[in-house]
Amino acid sequence: MPERTTPAFDEMHADGGIRPPYEEMARFLEAAGQPALEQKRREAEVLFRRIGVTFAVYTEGGDPERLIPFDVIPRILSRSEWDRLSRGLEQRVRALNAFLADVYGPQEIIKAGRIPAELVLQNEGYLPQMAGFTPPGGVYTVISGIDLVRTGPDQFYVLEDNCRTPSGVSYMLENREAMFRLFPEIFSRHRVAPVSHYPEELLETLKSLAPPACQGDPRVVVLTPGSYNSAYYEHSFLADEMGVELVEGADLFVRDKVVFMRTTAGPRRVDVIYRRIDDDYLDPQAFRPDSALGVAGLMEAYRAGNVTLANAPGAGIADDKGIYPYVPEMVRFYLKEEPILANVPTFMCEGEADRDYVLANLDKLVVKLARGSGGYGMLVGPHATEAQRADFATRIAARPGDYIAQPTLALSTVPTLCEAGIQPRHVDLRPFILFGRRIRMVPGGLTRVALREGSLVVNSSQGGGTKDTWVLDEGAFQSQGPGGMVQSLGGMTQSLADPGAAPPDDAAGQEAR
Repeated sequence: MPERTTPAFDEMHADGGIRPPYEEMARFLEAAGQPALEQKRREAEVLFRRIGVTFAVYTEGGDPERLIPFDVIPRILSRSEWDRLSRGLEQRVRALNAFLADVYGPQEIIKAGRIPAELVLQNEGYLPQMAGFTPPGGVYTVISGIDLVRTGPDQFYVLEDNCRTPSGVSYMLENREAMFRLFPEIFSRHRVAPVSHYPEELLETLKSLAPPACQGDPRVVVLTPGSYNSAYYEHSFLADEMGVELVEGADLFVRDKVVFMRTTAGPRRVDVIYRRIDDDYLDPQAFRPDSALGVAGLMEAYRAGNVTLANAPGAGIADDKGIYPYVPEMVRFYLKEEPILANVPTFMCEGEADRDYVLANLDKLVVKLARGSGGYGMLVGPHATEAQRADFATRIAARPGDYIAQPTLALSTVPTLCEAGIQPRHVDLRPFILFGRRIRMVPGGLTRVALREGSLVVNSSQGGGTKDTWVLDEGAFQSQGPGGMVQSLGGMTQSLADPGAAPPDDAAGQEAR
């Protein structure tokens, strides 16, 4: 495990030379020059502003809507690097799904003493309403976003598992579209695996999990809390790309345990709901009675087997930071395999020995809320002041179960366009995994970049930006046709589900789920 004094691994340079995935890009950047790249960045900003690619920060005054900064230099991975990551991601998502099926069912992992019962059953992410119920297809984590960091040529670590309502895929898609428009000449020099087919794959995944009562082609909707939600752009974008209705709670109703959508042509039955509403607000009859965002009776219809909810309510227990240290054990317990992707070593402040170590080493660690997100409630010890560390020591002593701590990793850097020129900046990666009757991934994901020099916080809410993520694929190609740049539809990573493995078919900056 790298210490905080370890120099960051530079993904473009190694041993005084250019790493193979970046060789052609390095030549292009040298020939293009800073002024031309700056002009392209301004064009990207105009493009994103025109199409309305924004997010919201509600903890600040004034107009909360803003553009996520977009860096025009892509992050590049080789096919062999991605193949290893995709195998590890598939394995991890299978284990997380098996864990959910188990803790809402026989609870074998608890009975075997592999994970403390109170950590699961007394966790606010655990929903007793899901006990004894199996979702259609046995899939809880239909859409997962797994946050990865890199510390060396072959060292990748999982920072966080997002199994509730992971966000960011719209930025992945819009970043690629922007790069096509701005730099068609770069794509002519590379074989970049495509990502544009993600909406089609998402729709097929959702349809594949339609409930048994569904007759004919399943009707899918995207359920949003509304336009004031920070990820509303993504909700509307994905609904539009999939060709399905974007609905709010008031657009749906339940009759005889069946969900219907109100339309001008009368009620229409809904079979699958891609919900972007938190568990607590889904159904005022089952959860918060004051919720005006959800649908009364939705959980009753769900448990009756008349509608699919993606992701399943209660899936958040699998991505709780207190559960995170046990994911490698889940892989071993359910899949009988060794984990391909490693966790970051984690100290649980609730335990006396771990707490004592954390309090004695706050200047070396990253401390996070066990149930926090978005980069909030986090202390990056080496970059904090004495007063900030003292404040966190008081918090940890008062409520130790609320905090975990991890070593400060030397996150890898990639070339990034800055005011002073092209400079290295720290990044993470959020690939998106679709779990239906089979597991699918588009190559790459959302790269988030810490734009401030030396910063490890990549969250958009904390001043971070995004990059296009390329996987160089000999099986994918681009060509210039009459309508512009055309991308091949190869490169999808997918595999048949293994019924035996699952039910049948922030150290450095976490973004809000």
